[in-house]
Amino acid sequence: MNIRTVRYDHPDARKLDGEVQVEYAERYGEGDLTPMDATHFDPPHGLYLVVYDTDGTPVASGGWRSQERSDEGYEDGDAEIKRMFVVRAARGRGLARHILAALEDSAREAGRVRMVLETGTEQPEAIGLYTSSGYAPVTKFGLYRFEESSRCYAKLLTEATDGTDAVDATVRRP
Repeated sequence: MNIRTVRYDHPDARKLDGEVQVEYAERYGEGDLTPMDATHFDPPHGLYLVVYDTDGTPVASGGWRSQERSDEGYEDGDAEIKRMFVVRAARGRGLARHILAALEDSAREAGRVRMVLETGTEQPEAIGLYTSSGYAPVTKFGLYRFEESSRCYAKLLTEATDGTDAVDATVRRP
């Protein structure tokens, strides 16, 4: 396994993005319509990773992009996870956990306060990954915040220093 930082418009990132769009369409009836641009993931305001198998085949991806308080429900200091994906043939090997840890470390180093993500009820594997990694449900945000099948999660990236409970400081209850 080899994790590389690439731009979101890199050919391997685009290939994996095409595959995840097909999977979204299979599960939800259409791909993800969230507007995204390669510059959203440029450090220090984001990061995009691709995992390569031992033979050089791209098998997984994921990125984060900075968000600030907005009408779409983001908060100042948010780092939004996008396009976490592992091809079917490479699932069950812990690749998503490796990507998630690297994204969290990068966002923390960039000064982001909270990691957030949106997934859906038709992705129980994703929900399991995030909840087992310390993410808790939050008030919905983003393009799909009004969709019944949308689920949003967050995790605090910094330690609570004022004696408050880190979970309460992390999430806005739905």
